[in-house]
Amino acid sequence: MPVIALTQEMGSLAKDVSVQLAEEMGLESMRHEVIERVADRMQVSTSLIGRLRGGKAGFVERLTTDRRSLALYTAEELFALADRGNVVLRGWGATCLLRPVPHVVCVRITRSLKKRIDWLMTHLETDDAEFAEAEIRRSDEAHAARMHAQFGVSWGDPVLYDLVLNTDRLTVDSCVAQIRALAARPEFAETARSRALLANMALAARVKAALKDAAATADIRVTVEADHGRVSLRGIVLDADERAQTEAVTAAVEGVGAVDNQLRLMATTRRFASAKQT
Repeated sequence: MPVIALTQEMGSLAKDVSVQLAEEMGLESMRHEVIERVADRMQVSTSLIGRLRGGKAGFVERLTTDRRSLALYTAEELFALADRGNVVLRGWGATCLLRPVPHVVCVRITRSLKKRIDWLMTHLETDDAEFAEAEIRRSDEAHAARMHAQFGVSWGDPVLYDLVLNTDRLTVDSCVAQIRALAARPEFAETARSRALLANMALAARVKAALKDAAATADIRVTVEADHGRVSLRGIVLDADERAQTEAVTAAVEGVGAVDNQLRLMATTRRFASAKQT
Protein backbone atom coordinates (compact mmCIF):
# COMPACT_ATOMS: atom_id res chain seq x y z
CA MET A 1 0.00 0.00 0.00
CA PRO A 2 2.05 2.95 -1.25
CA VAL A 3 2.33 6.08 0.88
CA ILE A 4 3.93 9.10 -0.76
CA ALA A 5 4.56 12.36 1.11
CA LEU A 6 5.21 15.55 -0.85
CA THR A 7 6.13 19.06 0.20
CA GLN A 8 3.80 21.98 -0.42
CA GLU A 9 5.68 24.97 -1.79
CA MET A 10 3.68 27.78 -3.42
CA GLY A 11 4.20 27.82 -7.17
CA SER A 12 6.33 24.68 -7.27
CA LEU A 13 3.71 22.62 -9.17
CA ALA A 14 3.56 20.15 -6.27
CA LYS A 15 -0.24 20.12 -6.50
CA ASP A 16 -0.11 19.19 -10.19
CA VAL A 17 2.37 16.43 -9.43
CA SER A 18 0.31 15.04 -6.55
CA VAL A 19 -2.94 15.02 -8.54
CA GLN A 20 -1.41 13.27 -11.56
CA LEU A 21 0.54 10.85 -9.35
CA ALA A 22 -2.62 9.86 -7.50
CA GLU A 23 -4.51 9.36 -10.76
CA GLU A 24 -1.82 7.23 -12.41
CA MET A 25 -1.20 5.06 -9.33
CA GLY A 26 -4.82 4.79 -8.25
CA LEU A 27 -4.14 6.47 -4.91
CA GLU A 28 -6.16 8.86 -2.80
CA SER A 29 -4.90 12.43 -2.70
CA MET A 30 -5.59 14.07 0.64
CA ARG A 31 -4.99 17.67 1.63
CA HIS A 32 -8.07 19.83 2.09
CA GLU A 33 -9.79 17.09 4.10
CA VAL A 34 -7.11 17.49 6.75
CA ILE A 35 -7.80 21.19 7.27
CA GLU A 36 -11.53 20.53 7.59
CA ARG A 37 -11.10 17.82 10.21
CA VAL A 38 -8.50 19.74 12.19
CA ALA A 39 -10.63 22.89 12.18
CA ASP A 40 -13.63 20.87 13.36
CA ARG A 41 -11.62 19.33 16.22
CA MET A 42 -10.35 22.76 17.31
CA GLN A 43 -13.77 24.36 16.77
CA VAL A 44 -12.35 27.13 14.61
CA SER A 45 -12.85 28.10 10.96
CA THR A 46 -10.90 26.47 8.15
CA SER A 47 -9.93 29.96 7.02
CA LEU A 48 -8.15 30.57 10.34
CA ILE A 49 -6.14 27.36 9.94
CA GLY A 50 -5.27 28.43 6.41
CA ARG A 51 -4.12 31.87 7.56
CA LEU A 52 -1.98 30.37 10.31
CA ARG A 53 -0.30 27.98 7.92
CA GLY A 54 0.21 30.62 5.24
CA GLY A 55 1.68 33.21 7.58
CA LYS A 56 -1.30 35.54 7.15
CA ALA A 57 -2.84 35.29 10.62
CA GLY A 58 -3.03 38.49 12.64
CA PHE A 59 -1.27 39.03 15.95
CA VAL A 60 -4.35 38.25 18.06
CA GLU A 61 -5.09 35.12 16.03
CA ARG A 62 -1.53 33.87 16.48
CA LEU A 63 -1.64 34.69 20.18
CA THR A 64 -4.96 33.01 20.92
CA THR A 65 -4.71 29.89 18.76
CA ASP A 66 -3.54 26.74 20.51
CA ARG A 67 -0.58 25.73 18.34
CA ARG A 68 -0.08 22.52 20.32
CA SER A 69 -3.61 21.36 19.51
CA LEU A 70 -3.04 22.20 15.85
CA ALA A 71 0.14 20.09 15.77
CA LEU A 72 -1.42 17.16 17.66
CA TYR A 73 -4.61 16.98 15.59
CA THR A 74 -2.71 17.39 12.33
CA ALA A 75 -0.38 14.54 13.27
CA GLU A 76 -3.32 12.34 14.21
CA GLU A 77 -5.00 12.92 10.83
CA LEU A 78 -1.83 12.34 8.80
CA PHE A 79 -0.88 9.17 10.62
CA ALA A 80 -4.42 7.83 10.23
CA LEU A 81 -4.36 8.48 6.48
CA ALA A 82 -0.90 6.97 6.09
CA ASP A 83 -1.89 3.95 8.17
CA ARG A 84 -4.74 3.27 5.72
CA GLY A 85 -2.22 3.37 2.87
CA ASN A 86 -2.65 3.99 -0.85
CA VAL A 87 -2.41 7.75 -0.44
CA VAL A 88 -0.51 10.83 -1.56
CA LEU A 89 -0.10 13.38 1.23
CA ARG A 90 0.92 16.92 0.32
CA GLY A 91 2.12 19.42 2.88
CA TRP A 92 1.16 19.50 6.58
CA GLY A 93 4.63 18.34 7.60
CA ALA A 94 3.92 14.88 6.19
CA THR A 95 7.49 14.42 4.97
CA CYS A 96 8.86 15.02 8.49
CA LEU A 97 6.18 13.12 10.40
CA LEU A 98 6.42 10.05 8.18
CA ARG A 99 10.15 10.13 7.52
CA PRO A 100 10.91 7.34 10.07
CA VAL A 101 8.68 4.86 8.20
CA PRO A 102 10.84 2.95 5.66
CA HIS A 103 8.13 2.35 3.07
CA VAL A 104 7.03 6.01 2.88
CA VAL A 105 8.54 7.91 -0.06
CA CYS A 106 9.34 11.50 0.95
CA VAL A 107 9.70 13.96 -1.93
CA ARG A 108 10.39 17.66 -2.19
CA ILE A 109 9.03 19.45 -5.24
CA THR A 110 10.82 22.77 -5.72
CA ARG A 111 11.28 25.53 -8.27
CA SER A 112 13.20 28.79 -8.68
CA LEU A 113 11.75 31.90 -7.06
CA LYS A 114 11.37 33.63 -10.44
CA LYS A 115 9.32 30.78 -11.88
CA ARG A 116 7.19 30.69 -8.76
CA ILE A 117 6.55 34.44 -8.98
CA ASP A 118 5.55 34.06 -12.64
CA TRP A 119 3.21 31.21 -11.71
CA LEU A 120 1.50 33.24 -8.96
CA MET A 121 1.12 36.29 -11.17
CA THR A 122 -0.62 34.14 -13.79
CA HIS A 123 -2.71 32.40 -11.13
CA LEU A 124 -3.87 35.72 -9.64
CA GLU A 125 -4.13 37.45 -13.02
CA THR A 126 -1.92 40.32 -11.89
CA ASP A 127 1.18 42.04 -13.21
CA ASP A 128 2.33 43.07 -9.71
CA ALA A 129 5.56 41.09 -9.35
CA GLU A 130 6.43 42.70 -6.00
CA PHE A 131 3.13 41.59 -4.51
CA ALA A 132 3.56 38.05 -5.84
CA GLU A 133 7.08 37.83 -4.48
CA ALA A 134 5.97 39.09 -1.06
CA GLU A 135 3.22 36.45 -0.93
CA ILE A 136 5.62 33.65 -1.79
CA ARG A 137 8.26 34.80 0.69
CA ARG A 138 5.65 35.08 3.45
CA SER A 139 4.45 31.56 2.71
CA ASP A 140 8.02 30.22 2.69
CA GLU A 141 8.86 31.94 5.97
CA ALA A 142 5.74 30.53 7.63
CA HIS A 143 6.60 27.02 6.42
CA ALA A 144 10.20 27.33 7.59
CA ALA A 145 9.22 28.64 11.03
CA ARG A 146 6.63 25.90 11.53
CA MET A 147 8.98 23.11 10.47
CA HIS A 148 11.71 24.38 12.77
CA ALA A 149 9.37 24.86 15.72
CA GLN A 150 7.59 21.52 15.33
CA PHE A 151 10.38 19.25 14.12
CA GLY A 152 13.62 21.15 14.78
CA VAL A 153 14.67 20.94 11.12
CA SER A 154 15.65 23.40 8.42
CA TRP A 155 12.93 23.43 5.77
CA GLY A 156 14.40 22.51 2.41
CA ASP A 157 17.34 20.50 3.79
CA PRO A 158 17.77 17.83 1.07
CA VAL A 159 18.73 15.20 3.67
CA LEU A 160 15.10 15.19 4.80
CA TYR A 161 13.91 13.78 1.48
CA ASP A 162 14.40 10.65 -0.59
CA LEU A 163 14.03 12.63 -3.80
CA VAL A 164 14.25 16.34 -4.70
CA LEU A 165 12.69 17.36 -8.02
CA ASN A 166 13.16 20.76 -9.67
CA THR A 167 10.23 21.74 -11.90
CA ASP A 168 12.38 24.38 -13.58
CA ARG A 169 13.94 21.50 -15.49
CA LEU A 170 11.44 18.67 -15.11
CA THR A 171 7.89 18.47 -16.40
CA VAL A 172 5.08 17.23 -14.20
CA ASP A 173 5.07 14.01 -16.25
CA SER A 174 8.77 13.49 -15.54
CA CYS A 175 8.33 14.18 -11.82
CA VAL A 176 5.52 11.63 -11.63
CA ALA A 177 7.61 9.06 -13.51
CA GLN A 178 10.56 9.55 -11.15
CA ILE A 179 8.40 9.18 -8.04
CA ARG A 180 6.67 6.08 -9.39
CA ALA A 181 10.02 4.52 -10.21
CA LEU A 182 11.36 5.20 -6.73
CA ALA A 183 8.21 3.92 -5.02
CA ALA A 184 8.60 0.64 -6.92
CA ARG A 185 12.14 0.07 -5.67
CA PRO A 186 12.71 -2.67 -3.05
CA GLU A 187 13.94 -0.10 -0.51
CA PHE A 188 10.37 1.20 -0.28
CA ALA A 189 8.56 -2.11 -0.19
CA GLU A 190 6.16 -2.35 2.73
CA THR A 191 7.21 -4.98 5.26
CA ALA A 192 5.59 -6.34 8.39
CA ARG A 193 8.08 -4.33 10.41
CA SER A 194 7.49 -1.02 8.61
CA ARG A 195 3.73 -1.58 8.71
CA ALA A 196 3.87 -2.20 12.47
CA LEU A 197 6.00 0.93 12.99
CA LEU A 198 3.44 3.09 11.18
CA ALA A 199 0.57 1.50 13.12
CA ASN A 200 2.40 2.20 16.38
CA MET A 201 2.97 5.83 15.42
CA ALA A 202 -0.68 6.22 14.43
CA LEU A 203 -1.86 4.78 17.76
CA ALA A 204 0.48 7.04 19.75
CA ALA A 205 -0.87 10.04 17.82
CA ARG A 206 -4.47 9.02 18.64
CA VAL A 207 -3.62 8.77 22.33
CA LYS A 208 -1.95 12.20 22.37
CA ALA A 209 -4.96 13.76 20.66
CA ALA A 210 -7.35 12.01 23.07
CA LEU A 211 -5.41 13.32 26.06
CA LYS A 212 -5.66 16.81 24.60
CA ASP A 213 -9.41 16.37 24.00
CA ALA A 214 -10.21 15.33 27.58
CA ALA A 215 -10.69 18.25 29.95
CA ALA A 216 -8.98 16.42 32.82
CA THR A 217 -5.79 15.80 30.82
CA ALA A 218 -5.76 18.66 28.29
CA ASP A 219 -2.82 20.42 29.90
CA ILE A 220 -0.82 17.31 30.79
CA ARG A 221 2.30 16.69 28.71
CA VAL A 222 3.67 13.18 28.82
CA THR A 223 5.65 10.90 26.53
CA VAL A 224 3.48 8.37 24.70
CA GLU A 225 4.87 5.29 22.96
CA ALA A 226 2.91 2.45 21.39
CA ASP A 227 3.96 -1.10 20.57
CA HIS A 228 1.39 -3.47 19.07
CA GLY A 229 -1.45 -2.08 21.17
CA ARG A 230 0.53 -1.66 24.37
CA VAL A 231 0.92 2.03 25.23
CA SER A 232 3.61 3.29 27.58
CA LEU A 233 3.18 6.58 29.43
CA ARG A 234 6.21 8.37 30.83
CA GLY A 235 6.68 11.71 32.50
CA ILE A 236 5.67 13.64 35.60
CA VAL A 237 2.14 14.52 36.68
CA LEU A 238 0.87 16.60 39.57
CA ASP A 239 -0.77 13.92 41.70
CA ALA A 240 -2.30 10.46 41.81
CA ASP A 241 -5.58 11.73 40.32
CA GLU A 242 -3.83 13.06 37.22
CA ARG A 243 -1.93 9.80 36.93
CA ALA A 244 -5.15 7.78 37.07
CA GLN A 245 -7.01 10.11 34.69
CA THR A 246 -4.22 9.94 32.13
CA GLU A 247 -4.27 6.16 32.24
CA ALA A 248 -8.07 6.04 31.97
CA VAL A 249 -8.19 8.33 28.91
CA THR A 250 -5.42 6.31 27.26
CA ALA A 251 -7.09 2.97 27.94
CA ALA A 252 -10.30 4.19 26.28
CA VAL A 253 -8.62 4.97 22.94
CA GLU A 254 -9.47 2.58 20.12
CA GLY A 255 -6.63 0.14 19.52
CA VAL A 256 -5.15 0.33 23.01
CA GLY A 257 -4.91 -3.14 24.50
CA ALA A 258 -2.83 -2.40 27.58
CA VAL A 259 -1.37 0.62 29.35
CA ASP A 260 2.08 0.63 30.92
CA ASN A 261 1.71 3.58 33.28
CA GLN A 262 5.20 4.77 34.25
CA LEU A 263 4.08 8.28 35.18
CA ARG A 264 5.72 9.69 38.27
CA LEU A 265 4.21 12.09 40.77
CA MET A 266 5.66 15.53 41.31
CA ALA A 267 7.61 15.77 44.55
CA THR A 268 5.94 17.81 47.31
CA THR A 269 8.83 20.26 47.51
CA ARG A 270 8.71 20.88 43.78
CA ARG A 271 4.94 21.38 43.87
CA PHE A 272 5.27 24.05 46.58
CA ALA A 273 8.14 25.71 44.72
CA SER A 274 6.05 25.83 41.56
CA ALA A 275 3.10 27.34 43.44
CA LYS A 276 5.29 30.11 44.83
CA GLN A 277 6.32 31.13 41.35
CA THR A 278 2.77 31.68 40.11
